[in-house]
Amino acid sequence: MSSSEPKLDRRSFFRASLGAVGGLAALAAALEPLKDFDRSDLTLDQFLQKHYKEMSAEDMQKVLDRIEKEVEKRYDVRPEIKDVKPRDGVEFVYALNLGACIGCRRCVHACVAENNQSRDPEIQYIRVLEMPRGSIDIEEGNHHYERPKVPSPDHFYMPIQCQQCENPPCVKVCPVEATWQEPDGLTVIDYDWCIGCRYCEAACPYWARRFNFTEPSIPKDDLNPNMSYLSNRPRKQGVMEKCHFCLHRTREGRMPACLEVCPVGARKFGNIRDPESEVSKILKNKHVFVLKQEVGTHPRFFYYFDEDYGPAIHGEGR
Repeated sequence: MSSSEPKLDRRSFFRASLGAVGGLAALAAALEPLKDFDRSDLTLDQFLQKHYKEMSAEDMQKVLDRIEKEVEKRYDVRPEIKDVKPRDGVEFVYALNLGACIGCRRCVHACVAENNQSRDPEIQYIRVLEMPRGSIDIEEGNHHYERPKVPSPDHFYMPIQCQQCENPPCVKVCPVEATWQEPDGLTVIDYDWCIGCRYCEAACPYWARRFNFTEPSIPKDDLNPNMSYLSNRPRKQGVMEKCHFCLHRTREGRMPACLEVCPVGARKFGNIRDPESEVSKILKNKHVFVLKQEVGTHPRFFYYFDEDYGPAIHGEGR
């Protein structure tokens, strides 16, 4: 699409689908995933809302005020919601030490609590794969493992979440620009703009996006009232969501919730543009790799292991 062509939004997407050759069939196909979802709660203000990138500060404040009222009405909790912007000179990356991770899944549950993910059914952004020693093929991993004690001596553990790709295929397939990449490297989703087509979910090679098939359920006492527009505000049925590196925390100088709860320090996070950051030194000095390098997504999520742990992954003991 050239810069001279009008940008496609939710409303023009529907009009274009109707006006194209075979338009009715195209629209029916586009809306097929939504046929079972009731969006009767969509207000006129929400439908006419400008795209995130086009909103002025005043526009955004009106939207934040509306969301605060909606959350308070729904949960009887008054949230503090912001629109936290990226900082200049910052590009976030994650590094995870496979030799240290013990598969306890505390990161999974801390993420759920921090980001107001549905509890029933529970939506999890992080999968922890139990991997057989001697393999780094994630198709051989098991994220349904149940053990009275971890880690297992015959396995190592590989958490997987959104890889915050430099070349994100999910962004390319979204027909209404409801997902995009921010200057600090984070791929975000505007839940008010998402039409629930799930094209992004199909395009992601890491199975990192989640769809709300039912109305998300969060007990009032579990709601995290510290929210951001593009991160952990409550979602509705029929929209996508995923890991966003806890941008409401990280853009204000804090660490992601999953990192803070890790009991063994396996998770590292920071600004790759700062040569003195811990993640910069890890990428420079450790044996690092990314998942599915062959698909060309260029993840900002790196895996590494210490030199004395490499043989264990390859089945030669720890």
